[in-house]
Amino acid sequence: MLFMDVHNHLPEGASAKDVADAHSADLRIQDQYGVRYLNYWVDEQDGKVFCLVEAPDAESAHRVHREAHGLVADEIHPVTQG
Repeated sequence: MLFMDVHNHLPEGASAKDVADAHSADLRIQDQYGVRYLNYWVDEQDGKVFCLVEAPDAESAHRVHREAHGLVADEIHPVTQG
């Protein structure tokens, strides 16, 4: 299944590079949970991040973020690619 997760509030002072580092951490452990983080987008001005992930379920995607770097999504939505 595909999911879009939304991080509504980046930590104070976090940059696009910090998000790239967190994404790299996700990639290092994602296989343990049958998850593939496919892409992400950063809105530095509003402090938001959007991650597109293929996962067996939302909890598996959430677990990767939690274990890789602790920056868990505020929302996660199932999506269909058009």
